[in-house]
Amino acid sequence: MKPAERRLRRELPVVRHHLTTATALALLGAGLVVGQAGLLAGLLADGFAGRSPGAGALAALATVLALRALLAWARGALAQRAAAEAKRALRERLTARLRHTGPRRLAARRHGETATLLTRGLDALDPYLTGYLPTMAATAAVPPVVVGWLWWTDWTSALIIVITLPLIPVFGALVGMHTARRTARQWRLLARLGGHFLDVLAGLPTLRAFGREHHQSGVVREMADAHRRATMRTLRVAFLSSLVLETVATLSVALVAVPVGLRLLAGELDLRTALVVLFLAPEAYLPLRAAGAAFHDSAEGLAVAERVFAVLDEEEPAARPAPSPVPGLGTARLRLDGVSVHHPDRAAPALDGVSLTVHPGEHLALVGPSGAGKSTLLALFLGFTAPGAGRVLVDGTDLAALDPDAWLARVAWVPQRPHLFAATVADNIRLGRPDATDAEVRAAARAACADGFTEALPQGYDTPLGEHGAGLSAGQRQRIALARAFLKDAPVLLLDEPTAHLDPESEAAVTRATADLMRGRTAIVVAHRRSLLPHADRIVTVRAGVLDPAGPAPIAPAPAGPGPAAEGLVRS
Repeated sequence: MKPAERRLRRELPVVRHHLTTATALALLGAGLVVGQAGLLAGLLADGFAGRSPGAGALAALATVLALRALLAWARGALAQRAAAEAKRALRERLTARLRHTGPRRLAARRHGETATLLTRGLDALDPYLTGYLPTMAATAAVPPVVVGWLWWTDWTSALIIVITLPLIPVFGALVGMHTARRTARQWRLLARLGGHFLDVLAGLPTLRAFGREHHQSGVVREMADAHRRATMRTLRVAFLSSLVLETVATLSVALVAVPVGLRLLAGELDLRTALVVLFLAPEAYLPLRAAGAAFHDSAEGLAVAERVFAVLDEEEPAARPAPSPVPGLGTARLRLDGVSVHHPDRAAPALDGVSLTVHPGEHLALVGPSGAGKSTLLALFLGFTAPGAGRVLVDGTDLAALDPDAWLARVAWVPQRPHLFAATVADNIRLGRPDATDAEVRAAARAACADGFTEALPQGYDTPLGEHGAGLSAGQRQRIALARAFLKDAPVLLLDEPTAHLDPESEAAVTRATADLMRGRTAIVVAHRRSLLPHADRIVTVRAGVLDPAGPAPIAPAPAGPGPAAEGLVRS
């Protein structure tokens, strides 16, 4: 048994219950098989002897056949239910693990591979749970019952079955080891194909701008062809193993049938006993033959289970004491105390020994070149990134000791590229506060200068948006994100370049809305343009992971000329 199988049975109660139920149903099915063979052999023997079959025997045979059909239906229904429950449990564990993974580490993982794992990947467990596991239960239950009954009926035939029965699992194991390696490679190629295809779709505008879309089409075609070849090689092995197992099982049954026929001709065996042996001998081999075929169908599911457990085992966060209550954030003092952050993909530290205090109600602007560490500093206050050294303090309490959900409930974050979901405009705004009324949603949109274009949409606030806010401009998406922050009404506000990549009109609207949003709140703003600087109480420059005492860095010019207040702040 593979480690992934042991973990599935150990960590998922539904799999253990399913295996127990399948074993009980297999034992019941074995009893019905023996009963059917005995009744059918008796009826045929009576027919050859010229005796008419009794009504009771016919009714008993019909009852046994109906019970076998009902048992087959129940086994399939219970298996489908168990598979659905097991996949749901694994998806919940996997999504919970990913939810508690830092956004930077989550971004580092290939999104396409993760999406494939959660959808197509976990669906590959169906053959294991609905086919292989019940078949293995039948393999453990049916042959001993059948061989035991045959031993009591005709021990010679039972001895032949006992000798030949182990040949099937031996040949199956030899071919199965080769199949497992092939299937693991097939899954890796599928995950790689899914990840690369998603990356290509996400970056299609960039590829078109640089004229590289045809090249990437060829790359996707080559990866798909590699997956096709791996799939065909796996299928060839599966067909070969089926041929081997069927041949061994057929020869084994022949080794039982030929002596029975000779003994019947010699008068050493009565017809009823011979028929019972001939009916039951294939049933002894049938579960093993089915297990061989089910193994190949389930191999991909086990490969996926191994990958799921690998993700679940990745750097489990260390246990920490019970979270402390979040202090009153309206008067909270935010502080970085000698904080250093190292990202795995960068040699230089993102932040190196940074100390910074943000006073209650202060508006702090962070400026500096791209990659200097400004967004990392925001991620520290959000709790998305843990410092490698130093502490992040909220009113003197270490952020790591606070309840993260309670903290984030009192922080509003507007990223540089906000994510909008494939839902209505109102639903996207209501993400800031799910229990908000329609009037409150409209008021938040009005405060963020998002009401004008929203009401001009075909269905107003009920207009469905495409994925990532398709159908809206960058400035409109930014104002929807600001409306979320207005609706949340949190006392701490973190803004990551809210006016970047906007045209002059959109920038002016977003700047006005952002200035209104900052009023009365503690705000930290990452700024690459001048438009928000007049609304800052203090400007701090970040260069190469440290705070530069020399003063603010040059700011990128706004699309429209900056006002005199902005010019004065830049010169300061």
